[in-house]
Amino acid sequence: MTLPAWAYVLLFILFDALAVAMLQWGVTLSSSRVALSNPLIGFWGFVSAMWTSQRFVFVLNLLAIGLVYLIVLFLTNRFWVATPVLLVAAALISVIEHFKVVSRYEAVLPSDLDFLHADAGNIMTFLPAGSTWVIVAALIAIAIMILASVLLGRADRRRGRVVATGNRRLGASIRFAGVLVPALVLSLFMSAVGTYGSWANSFSRWMGDLPSMWDSVYDSQRNGTFISFSRQLNPKVMDRPSDYSQATMETLARRYAKEAQAINAKRSTYMDESTVVYILSESFSDPTRVPGLHVNMDPMPNIRALKRNTTSGLMLSAGYGGGTANMEFMALTGLSMANFDPSLTSPYQQVVPDLKWVPTVNQIWGAPKNSQAFHPYEPSMYSRAQNYKTFGFSHFYSLAGRDVIAHQDHIGSSPYVSDKSAYDSALEKMGSSRARQFVEIITMQNHMPYNDWYVGNPYQVSADDGSQPLGDDEASSIRTYAKGVNLTDQATRGFLDSIERIGKPVTVVFYGDHLPGIYTTAGADQNNSLALHLTDYFIWSNKASAARDTNLEGSAYTSPNFFTAQTAEHMDAKVSPYLAFLTRLRGKVAAMEPPVVNQIQGWERIPDGQTIYLDGHGKPMDARGFDKETRRLLHDYKLIQYDIMAGKHYLKQASFTQAPTRAADEAAARKAQQRREAKKENGGSESPQAPVQNSAQ
Repeated sequence: MTLPAWAYVLLFILFDALAVAMLQWGVTLSSSRVALSNPLIGFWGFVSAMWTSQRFVFVLNLLAIGLVYLIVLFLTNRFWVATPVLLVAAALISVIEHFKVVSRYEAVLPSDLDFLHADAGNIMTFLPAGSTWVIVAALIAIAIMILASVLLGRADRRRGRVVATGNRRLGASIRFAGVLVPALVLSLFMSAVGTYGSWANSFSRWMGDLPSMWDSVYDSQRNGTFISFSRQLNPKVMDRPSDYSQATMETLARRYAKEAQAINAKRSTYMDESTVVYILSESFSDPTRVPGLHVNMDPMPNIRALKRNTTSGLMLSAGYGGGTANMEFMALTGLSMANFDPSLTSPYQQVVPDLKWVPTVNQIWGAPKNSQAFHPYEPSMYSRAQNYKTFGFSHFYSLAGRDVIAHQDHIGSSPYVSDKSAYDSALEKMGSSRARQFVEIITMQNHMPYNDWYVGNPYQVSADDGSQPLGDDEASSIRTYAKGVNLTDQATRGFLDSIERIGKPVTVVFYGDHLPGIYTTAGADQNNSLALHLTDYFIWSNKASAARDTNLEGSAYTSPNFFTAQTAEHMDAKVSPYLAFLTRLRGKVAAMEPPVVNQIQGWERIPDGQTIYLDGHGKPMDARGFDKETRRLLHDYKLIQYDIMAGKHYLKQASFTQAPTRAADEAAARKAQQRREAKKENGGSESPQAPVQNSAQ
């Protein structure tokens, strides 16, 4: 038989769609382990989005993979060779995706390519149970596809030849163009689709692409495996400052080393001589502060009373209804989302997996054995399991993986592990070690949704007089949330009481990452924007700590990037040049965050908005009115962040982030004393006089 041209076009579209379907199978589960927050999206849901929500991401993936198909077609000049090559590649990738999703609930990321290259011999150890049958089925399917292609190629009188002309030179030119043009378009698209404002990003969004960076599996299900992978290949981190150079960074390091010396001369303790606990309390905030909302009882009396007697205030959050990992990133690193390019929506997913060095607060405690983290949920979310290794944590206790969290109790019909269980799990590990350490706790109890989990819930909510009445669904969600806040309040009080009984100094930094995205009525009023981005925080020390009952002035407002500098000040602890810089900056700007907007099932930065700056009284600041020193500090911040996240790491060489320790300071003091004694013995010179050489010598 001789196939007409239109038949090849039709078969091209059919096999292209089959390749897309195979890739989507790799990230589709029969049940989602995080279905509460991210609904399961199968292949049909992926396709039907075209008429249910006017999102044409299926077509977008068809076009992208179609370009790959064209490259192989013109390269081989045989339809029945290019087709099995494409389908076999799609099958292999989908099987790999399937194994990773089943075993880790995480899609294949660009960073995995380095892993496969470095540890190819260990890949078999990550195969989940039952993988043999999947491999066998895949091999059978591959064999059938190859056999079918061979038979169809023999039956096709044209043998599937794509370019068939009597002029060999013309045919070669057509094939060359057929490879070059789609390869160029594809490479440009893949390199730019993750950069806001680029033609590729604009086209992708016009087609309905909605990045969901908090969950790589959901992102692949929602937007397509190919597009989800491509957007993470070449993220734009931030613009390179015009004066960035080794000399600039060395000058900057010396400037803040002097600042650190001035600060440290007035401080008496060291951070690593205490245990420090960071608690990111999921969605925790005071519902009584929401404009237009009345709650019949105080849901957080314990934390409210505690805040009056210790360093505390309100934290400016870059998220509303989501964005947890970005708050966590800022708290751990001291870096700010405000400095990043708008394209970078999730450093945990887009940048950190590829970095070899990221300075984080836990590194102050030295050896990795002195750092551990607890999160009663999936370790793959936001690539935490991988990133915590980069940060230097020795253990990450979660619901899966090598270190499984000890306590997993639920309250009522809530699907999430309670805050008390998260606290109890951390307390057991903290109490079993006399060493000073850094502990990270990320809770899940108050995560969305809020579906009337608690029996006998006494909380009632209503609109204030003159406000728009609450809808039934909104009121029900807020009631459930208010009870969850109360449970957190009780569990946190119990946790702090237990820490009081630990015979070593402990300081706790507690903060809510963002408000829950349930305040529909209040959110409809743009005047409430700032109020809906302020959560509660406090820094508290137990009775074994010299910082007990410390209540710093000027702490009414902050943002998570300043937490470590504030903690050092609260503890009267000596600082690194980096923390000295953050301390100085916070003296000028109390809080800073990029503008954000709530999205369905998540959040996204507003690329065209303005960075939000607050003064010490919580009033917005106009950057155009900043004095010269504030402008220089903000520019230095960008230099520091660029060097760490996208630059040459000159600051690592300059020990910019290295915090002082008592042992190091005492050793330096001994050396200084020895030099003074040597100088005294040598008549005022620090070393014996060397003989003077004459000009002939």
